[in-house]
Amino acid sequence: MNDQVTYSFMESPIGRLLLLSDGVALGGVYMESHKRGPQLVPHWQRDDRSLASVADQLRAYFAGELQQFDVPLALGGTEFQLRVWNALRAISFGHTQSYAELADCIGAPRAVRAVGAAVGRNPASIIVPCHRVVGSDGGLTGFAGGLARKSWLLEHEREQREKDCRADQGLSQRAACV
Repeated sequence: MNDQVTYSFMESPIGRLLLLSDGVALGGVYMESHKRGPQLVPHWQRDDRSLASVADQLRAYFAGELQQFDVPLALGGTEFQLRVWNALRAISFGHTQSYAELADCIGAPRAVRAVGAAVGRNPASIIVPCHRVVGSDGGLTGFAGGLARKSWLLEHEREQREKDCRADQGLSQRAACV
């Protein structure tokens, strides 16, 4: 992200979100109490209008109307972090992957800890769905926004998938969809 930073806040079911942009693309989505989240800087400019489309997509996600974001991104990170964050975007709505599976996906099966560190530094929570990464046993592990929010996001997606499945397949075939 360049030196020009615009920001906006939006309310969500998981609390207030801070949206950051370079004026062209999204640079971050941060939750309240976000580990390693930014502090507002005096020269940043609040611009709700320029971030309205991002906020609209997030609202549609929380309403169960959107499963994949179409937001231009300007994420600042190392080449390795960018590879991990791109792989996160490939995890389908309502599904999870372990850190080991994610490491395999980027061609670095022995770099599980480094993958975990990159996931933890994801600047665009929800849009780059780091909440979909779980431990090898399927259990919830670290999340910069807190485990309660991670649990809420995963449950929201699970419920939406089940609802969509019932609508698509009928109630009698529900088990085959989930």
